[in-house]
Amino acid sequence: MAAHTPPRSRASAQPRVKRRQKAPAPKPAVKQQTTKLQRFGQIAAAIGFILPFIIDVPGLDAVGERMLGIFLAAIMLWVTEAIPLSATAVLVIMAEVLLISDQAILPVAAEAPKSSTFFAALANPVIILFLGGFMLADGAAKYRVDRALAAVMLRPFLSSPRLTLMGVMLITAVLSMFMSNTATTATMFAVFMPVLAMLPGGKPRTGLALSIPIAANVGGIGTPVGTPPNAIALGALQAEGIHITFVSWMIIAVPLMIIVLALAWLWLAFAYIPQDLKIEIDLSAKFETNRNAVIFYIVGGLTILLWMTEPLHGISSNTVGFIPVVLLMVTQVMSGDDLKALDWPVLWLVAGGIALGIGVGSSGLDEWLIQSINWAQVPVALLLFVLAGIGFLMSNVISHSAAANLLIPLGMGLGASLAAGPAEIAVVLALGCSLGMCLPISTPPNAIAYSTGEITTPEMVKSGLVVGISGVILLAFVMPVFWSALGLV
Repeated sequence: MAAHTPPRSRASAQPRVKRRQKAPAPKPAVKQQTTKLQRFGQIAAAIGFILPFIIDVPGLDAVGERMLGIFLAAIMLWVTEAIPLSATAVLVIMAEVLLISDQAILPVAAEAPKSSTFFAALANPVIILFLGGFMLADGAAKYRVDRALAAVMLRPFLSSPRLTLMGVMLITAVLSMFMSNTATTATMFAVFMPVLAMLPGGKPRTGLALSIPIAANVGGIGTPVGTPPNAIALGALQAEGIHITFVSWMIIAVPLMIIVLALAWLWLAFAYIPQDLKIEIDLSAKFETNRNAVIFYIVGGLTILLWMTEPLHGISSNTVGFIPVVLLMVTQVMSGDDLKALDWPVLWLVAGGIALGIGVGSSGLDEWLIQSINWAQVPVALLLFVLAGIGFLMSNVISHSAAANLLIPLGMGLGASLAAGPAEIAVVLALGCSLGMCLPISTPPNAIAYSTGEITTPEMVKSGLVVGISGVILLAFVMPVFWSALGLV
């Protein structure tokens, strides 16, 4: 007879279920407050967009009036940042498709530009060029190439404090030619924050802290991938059938970059850095030697070599820009997460500027704006000085990209009636916009530097004016002579 097994209790008879921990409730999204300036920008943009539809503008047909409305709305939204800059960019593209293209919801002429012309701005060859630059910049940060390069390049500059300052500025400028100005500034401050902490308070700290954003802003003008205004100018010129190679841009911009950088160093060295100052810097950063890092070095070096030798092999710098994207993804040196982390809003912002330029040109708005002033009576040098000055002033209070987006399409139209030519005007405006660095809000590098607490706004304004005004004068009266002698623009 089988032994009697006592019945299990009800609780023990049930299978043991692992209690699932309750997931924490998601935090409510923080709603950003809309400032009064942003509200004003939204209202002004709506009014600017509607006005040309209800008021007959002399000299403009219906399509031109619609483009004027789009342009006025873009100005207000970009200047006030009433919505994100990239949002304004895609809004411009959509408005142009719906109002002035062959897919417009209102009547247009038979020769209206195709909608694909405006959508193509999102994949313009200049966007691909910048995409490659962003991929290299992010890879340099991922594999610590930037810090290792800074350590190696700084060794020859340690004999005196002013020479060290020169080294810091040169390294920052060189890195920012191929990396974003923001990433370069963040990297250099990561290296030099311990150095700043050891310096005596006051001018020495201020001078070294100022040198990094100034050098990053100035260095960005040196290559097509250095800063968005360069890409906006190249995209606008390509739309007009004018191609400037990677090397040609460097020949145009690097001499200006070097001169402005030298002037900035002289100002900072003698105004802020005493000759007997002691600066000790940790140069222990080394290059990684694992598989992925080595592949990145090879791909990065190959890309830069192809950019620099474009006249020899004939492969467009835009096409070369896609090479690192493909090779780094295929070899799994960079992942899909790295691709998602790229600065896509900047790429879309550049695309919006290209589309705005196409719309201004195809609608006749550029001719209408130009004919309102007798530009032929204005000396070319004075005109360039005014344009560079406007770019400098605007880019101090709005983003460099937004200023370039607004000014370059208009300025290029002036080349049709002046000896300066559209290429010269586009280059002057792009470089002028990159010189705006007077305020903490002028550029992300300035904001990073200001956040260290080592710089006051008056000091930043003073240095920004010295550097910016020097650059504007060179842009208007010296560089055009150099460019003309070499047949560059």
